[in-house]
Amino acid sequence: MPQNLVVVSGLSGSGKSIALKVLEDAGYYCVDNLPATLLLEVVDFLTEAGHERVAVSVDARSAALAALPEHFARLKDRGFDCRVLYLEANTPTLLRRFSETRRKHPLSGDMTLPEAIEKERALLAGVAPLGSRIDTSDLQPRVLQNWIRDLLGVGSGALTLLFESFSYKQGIPLDADWVLDARMIANPHYDAQLRPYTGRDAPVIDYLGRDVLAKKWLEDVQALLARWLPEIVRETRSHVTVAIGCTGGRHRSVYLAEKLAAAFRADWKVLVRHRGLSQEDMRAENSS
Repeated sequence: MPQNLVVVSGLSGSGKSIALKVLEDAGYYCVDNLPATLLLEVVDFLTEAGHERVAVSVDARSAALAALPEHFARLKDRGFDCRVLYLEANTPTLLRRFSETRRKHPLSGDMTLPEAIEKERALLAGVAPLGSRIDTSDLQPRVLQNWIRDLLGVGSGALTLLFESFSYKQGIPLDADWVLDARMIANPHYDAQLRPYTGRDAPVIDYLGRDVLAKKWLEDVQALLARWLPEIVRETRSHVTVAIGCTGGRHRSVYLAEKLAAAFRADWKVLVRHRGLSQEDMRAENSS
């Protein structure tokens, strides 16, 4: 059963699409422009599909807006945590935004744009008091994104953190956000007994685990990431690649990438990729 349901509503041009994007990045299954009459049916369908967090956008064109309080009451009785996020802005701001985007107001037919905006306010008058209201008149998109994250308590789970080892001989990965050099750490390659292994094998793990510089490198990098990753999330980033390089991309960088992944896996969605080892696997397959 979904534990969280967020209904996003408000005036056209006030930032509803931005709110849905924030929720989508935070792992919510999002449905845009849902007729209010279908709310219960859609939630039931998504429940059966196994979605635990759902966000829907309901605007002034939706039928049965007056029934939303009753729908929320029924969902809460069934154990849902229901929240409403209502976005609004003053008329001069909405007029400017529609002028800049050159988009047509969804209610404008035979009406002028100011008339359509005021009609929409009237239609949504019963929805606005249901939840948290945000006036976006003076907010830049990035600020609005951060406000929504703070208000709904989303963000920490929004980041996918990729630790990627690589060989400097093959060049720096183009997809890297941060590049960290590990070549100052003792190289297991020069130990004939360790050379055949990789940074994922016990002999190399034991060797580097005893190395003072490797320990200090990990401490410093973990502190750096722990300090700045939350700030990166607040700047609307949902994916960060941290590339760790050594000479051959087999020992030190692999070991350090695995260690960092283990350290941050409890707080973020973590992925690990080893470019050097992947290239070795490809060469082995081609030669077989």
